[in-house]
Order: sequence, then structure tokens, then C-alpha cells
Amino acid sequence: MLTLDDPDRRNALTVDLVQEIVTGVDRLEDDDGIGALVVTGAPPAFCSGADVGALGAMSGGGEDRGALPSVYEGFLRFYRCMLPTVAAVNGPAVGAGMNLALACDIRVASPAARFDCRFARIGLHPGGGHTRLLTEAVGPQAAAAMVLAGESPDGERAAAIGLAWTCVDDGDLLDEATRLAGRAADLPRELARRVKASLRETPRLASLDDAVALELERQRWSLEQGFFAEQRAKAEARRARS
Repeated sequence: MLTLDDPDRRNALTVDLVQEIVTGVDRLEDDDGIGALVVTGAPPAFCSGADVGALGAMSGGGEDRGALPSVYEGFLRFYRCMLPTVAAVNGPAVGAGMNLALACDIRVASPAARFDCRFARIGLHPGGGHTRLLTEAVGPQAAAAMVLAGESPDGERAAAIGLAWTCVDDGDLLDEATRLAGRAADLPRELARRVKASLRETPRLASLDDAVALELERQRWSLEQGFFAEQRAKAEARRARS
């Protein structure tokens, strides 16, 4: 598990925290003993977005404008992670902090969660792939309600519109996120990696035929690795014990 731990700043994405995130995800991804990753925030927030001071420095243009992509790395590193990722959203996820949640494969929310786009409301165009990730998650109408009209669903509403997989009590949040991550981690690591890639790639292909062709290639690969035979053998062993 990776916990954003800067509660005084409500886990804002400072330059230092972004570097810690990138280093932490790199380390966990390189560990062959880890099959999935859970990310959460130290209470009372999940992540309050990009550090306000850094944004203020960028607002004048000039050399500081190049700092925006470095802020993006605080959440895009999760999007690029080859491991299955689960966001345990325990409080406000604001702006770039919401991007961090969107960058994960699965989101679990508590009732205290709040998904707040915020960008346009403070005079900023959304950034870091926000409009694409949000629209993919909830559809164009809900995305417009959130980005343009400032709607900020809590955990229960987020689960109702598909922004979160489920909403559970605060005390159960990490257990549920860990349960989901554990089930993903039970898959053979390379199989999980390729399935995750297919989930990202197939919706953007030109046709269903293209998706079928891509999956056929990867399904044949999985048969060659022996994963299917291994799972059948395990299932038969379980039946024999029962």
C-alpha cells in the first residue's frame, strides 16, 4: 500500500510528494513479490490536488509553465503502472487529486469521499487527461455536470454513477480495497499486466474486429504460458479436497 502522508497540506501534490510517488511506484512495480497496488491518503483527505503555491508560480507564464507536466507525474505514474491499481478514496479528491483516483483501475470510496473537479471553478482548464479519464468513467453528461456545473459527488453518489466501484463504511475502506487488490494480485503477474493493457487499448480500437484480433493474440499467448492448465489443475485439486 502507498499512502500519501502530508495531512497538513491535505496531501497536496508538491514537487517533493510527486517525486516520492514516482519513486515509490517504481520500487513497488520492480518488486516481483507485489502483484497489485493500493493508494490512499492520510486523513482527512485523499488528495487536495496540485500545490497552490506551485500553481501560482506557473500562472505568470514563462519558464515555470514547464513545471505543469512534472505535477502530472504525481498521478500519471499510477496510470502507467503495469500492476493493477486500486484507489481507496477516504476523503476529498480534488483537481489533480481526482486525476490520481481516475488514473487507478478501480476506485473504492467511503461516504466521506468527495470527487471535486474544481479546475474550472478556480479559473483553470482541466489538465492531465482529466476530461478524457472522467468521460470514460462516467459518460459525457455526468462529466459535464462535474466539470462545468461543479457537481461534486460524495462516495455514495460516485458509486451510483460508476465513478467508484463501491462505497463502504470508513472502517471497511482499506479492507475492501485490499481485498480487490489481493484478488487481482492472485493472477499470474504477466497475465494481469496484459489483461490490464487490453482493458485500456480495446475501447480505442477502430472496430470490434480489431479488438477480437488483439485479444486472440493475447489469449493464444496465455495458453502457451500454461496459465489455463494451471488454473484447471488447482480447481480440480480443490474439488478433490471437498
